Amino acid sequence: MEETRLLNNRYQILEQLGKGGMAIVYHARDTMLERSVTVKVLRASYSRDPAFQERFRQEAKAAANLSHPNIVTVHDFGLDNGQLFIVMEYIPGTDLKALIQQHGRFTPEETVLLLIQACAGIGYAHRAGLVHCDVKPQNILVTPDMRLKVTDFGIARALSTISPKEKSDVIWGSPQYFSPEQAAGAAPSPASDVYSLGVIMYEMLTGALPFHADTAAELARQHIQAEPVPISEVLPDISPVLEQIQTKVLSKEPSQRYRTADQLGRVLTNLSSSKSSPALSLTPETVQTVTSIPAASMASPLSPGPEIDWVSVGLGLAALIALLGLVPFWLWVYFVYNPPIR
Repeated sequence: MEETRLLNNRYQILEQLGKGGMAIVYHARDTMLERSVTVKVLRASYSRDPAFQERFRQEAKAAANLSHPNIVTVHDFGLDNGQLFIVMEYIPGTDLKALIQQHGRFTPEETVLLLIQACAGIGYAHRAGLVHCDVKPQNILVTPDMRLKVTDFGIARALSTISPKEKSDVIWGSPQYFSPEQAAGAAPSPASDVYSLGVIMYEMLTGALPFHADTAAELARQHIQAEPVPISEVLPDISPVLEQIQTKVLSKEPSQRYRTADQLGRVLTNLSSSKSSPALSLTPETVQTVTSIPAASMASPLSPGPEIDWVSVGLGLAALIALLGLVPFWLWVYFVYNPPIR
């Protein structure tokens, strides 16, 4: 695509920002609203598939309804000159993968504070009924002032519908961050996104991925069967609580992890606010306390409190009203058989 092209008679392509197996990313200008935007143009092999076009349209619409400070906003999508495209807000900065490669290990404080933001955005999507499906540091943007935004909700979810035979390792994403259930070919859930966040946490703290292999098949086997090197062997001074959280989010069984990114965010927020020491070091007694408390019960400024079962609340109120309504009846029965003495 020529960089002077006017996409869809509206978006002026300014420069190429990146290129991958599934799309080319451009910095562009919205000539109608006069603002900078990011445009992802999908490769032609996807754009020619009518079924994928429809799926892409559905997922892009769902992603466009997500409005959160830690999610890249989707402005527009469409088909131009035979190619699907999606238009998003322009975020100055770089992706988290590039920062890891440049920065090396992150401190526990940096890791926790960035992941709290990621959990806030992804948790918001989980509450809206959306699973990202491809959480990886390449899909997490960080601004110069360390604000974090998660991107590619619509594209990742649309690509998740492609049959395994049609996927290539490069196009589909990064098997390094897949959950065991995704590696086994099962449908992803919010807990799958939590696992991927756990892989990112491990990489940020240690500077390395928990699993390494030359093929996607071997990576899948490791995610399903192998255990990573404990973080404490790489970082002896790591907080016992943080290591316990890390172990939990990398559990092979989804039921053993936090159910949603909101729950993981609450635990990390509790850890961050409860300790001021550089190493985030807590006592062994606190380790047991923090890791045994259900994540949904922990307060967090980034997410709502424990989820309320309004159905149960409504049924309880109805039962109470019905019970109170019987009081006059039983009083009448009592006075019929026990008339007051005059």
